[in-house]
Amino acid sequence: MTEKRKQEKTNTSNENKRAEGMKRRTVLKALAGVPVAGLLGFEILRKTNYEADKRKQIVRELGLDDIEFPKMDYGNAKPSGDLIRLGFIGFGTRARQLSHALGFMHPTDTESWKKRKLLNDWLQQEYLNVAITGICDVFDEHAQNGIDTASNKVRPGGDGAAALPVKRYRTYHEMLADDSIDAVLIATPDHHHARIAIDAAKAGKHIYCEKSVALKEDELNELYETVKQSGVVFQLGHQITQSIVFKQAKEIIKRNLLGKITLVETTSNRNTASGAWIRHLDAKGNPKPGNEQTIDWKQWLGEAPYAPFSADRYYNWTKWFDYDSGMIGQLFTHEFDAVNQLLRIGIPKSVMSSGGIYYWKDNREMPDSLHCVFEYPDKDLTLMYSGNLASSRGRGRVFMGHDGSMELGNNAIITADRNSTRYAEGIQSGVIDPSAPMISFNPEAGQIDAVSSASERYYASRGLTTTTVNGRRIDVTHLHVREWINCIRNGNEPSANIEMAYEEGIACIMAHQSYVEKRMVQWDEVNRKIV
Repeated sequence: MTEKRKQEKTNTSNENKRAEGMKRRTVLKALAGVPVAGLLGFEILRKTNYEADKRKQIVRELGLDDIEFPKMDYGNAKPSGDLIRLGFIGFGTRARQLSHALGFMHPTDTESWKKRKLLNDWLQQEYLNVAITGICDVFDEHAQNGIDTASNKVRPGGDGAAALPVKRYRTYHEMLADDSIDAVLIATPDHHHARIAIDAAKAGKHIYCEKSVALKEDELNELYETVKQSGVVFQLGHQITQSIVFKQAKEIIKRNLLGKITLVETTSNRNTASGAWIRHLDAKGNPKPGNEQTIDWKQWLGEAPYAPFSADRYYNWTKWFDYDSGMIGQLFTHEFDAVNQLLRIGIPKSVMSSGGIYYWKDNREMPDSLHCVFEYPDKDLTLMYSGNLASSRGRGRVFMGHDGSMELGNNAIITADRNSTRYAEGIQSGVIDPSAPMISFNPEAGQIDAVSSASERYYASRGLTTTTVNGRRIDVTHLHVREWINCIRNGNEPSANIEMAYEEGIACIMAHQSYVEKRMVQWDEVNRKIV
C-alpha cells in the first residue's frame, strides 16, 4: 500500500472517529436532563459490544459516577415541642403496625424481633416524643393488646421516652370527649372511617385516618367541610410519598424524562386466601378468637345494616359492600395516591368499572377480578387499574410517555421508547437500547428483611414498606406518621392532607358505583357531585 493510500485511510478512520464522537456527545446532550443529585444505584445499560472504558466515560459525562444519598433531616435532631398524647380507635393488625411506626411494640413482637435480630434497628428509629394514652376497640383482646403495646417500656427513646398511664375507652365518643387526648389514629374497618373522623374533627382532635377515607359521597363531603373548618391536621394513611424512590420518580416527572404522559396503568395481583381477605382462621386452620361475649357486635356494625354476628364478617369484612369497597378501597387507593401525588390528576371526569367473582366462590360481594378506567380529557390522560386475586404474577405500576416509560415500585426503572423523539439519535447510534432499561434506581438493593407474610411481600413490592435514608433502611409508615406529628407541631400541611383524601375518595366512590350500577359514572365539576 502506498504512503498516500495509507494516509487517506488514516484520515478516513480519524474522521469516522470524530463523527462517532460528535454523535455520542449529541446523545449525551440529549440526556442532559437526567436527575443526578441525590440518586443511588443508577446504572446506564448499553449494547453489549461497548467496551468497559466507554461505558465508564458515558457514566462520567452524565455525572452518574459521583452519586450521593438524598439529604434528609431524619435522625439529626430531637423532636421539638410538647409531648403529644395519642389515642387509637381500633387496634387490629394495621394499628399494631402503626404503633411500631410511632415507637411502641407489643411484648411478644419485641421478643420475636429480637430473635430475628431486627429489634436493635427498630430501637434506633427516631424518637417522636409521643405517648399512646388511649385505646378503644370493640374486641376485648385487641384492646388489651393495645394497652400492653402502649405500656411496653422497650422502645426508641429509652429512659427518656414518656411513660404515661393508658386508658381503655369503651366507645370512641368517650375518647373524643377526653381533653387528655390530643390526636387520634383511626384504624377500624372502613365503614367507620368517615363518621369517626368527622366527630374527631368536631372535637378538635388531629386525625391520622387509614384508607379508604369514605364509602359514601355525602359523608365524604361532610368530612371535607368539617376538617377544613376545624383546623385540625388530617393525614390519610398512605406512605408511598415518604419513599426515596418516590421522591426521585417525582424528579424524573418534573424533568420531563418521559415526555408527554398520556397513559398510566396500575395493577394489583394476589393469589392467596389471605390476600383475598379470608382471614378468620389462624396459620393452623383453627378459628381465630372472638365471640359475642368478647366483641361488642352492635358497636362494630355501627351505621351498617344489621347482620347476625359471625367471625367471617368480623375478620373478613372487606368481602361485603356494607363495610368496604373491596379491591378499590383496599388496593387501588394506594395506586391512586401514588399517581395523584406524582401527576396531580385530581378527580376524574368519568369512570367505568367491570369485573366479577371468577375464582373465590364464597359468600363475598366484592369482585376478585376488577378493571377500572379513569378518564381525564382535560389532562389528555387515562388511568387504568386492573386487579386480580387469583394470580400472583407481577404487572407493575407504569407511567407511559412519548419518550419513555417508568415502572415504579420498590425501585424505579426508566426505559426509552423506541419511537422517542428526544432519544432518537441515541437509539440510532446504539448508545440507548429501547429493549432494555436505560436507567434504574433501587436504594433497597433487593433487600426486604422483616417481610414474612404474602401481604407484606406484596406491599414491599409496591414500595409501601421501607426506604433508605442516609444509609439506613427506614419504615415508610414511620416516616408518614412522623410527618403528621411534625405538622401538628409546626402547623404545616401533610402530604396526604384532606384535599388529597377528598380527590381519592371521590375517584374510589365513582369506581365502586360504576361497578355496582354497571354503568359509566361522571363527575359534575360545577355542582361537585357524582352523576
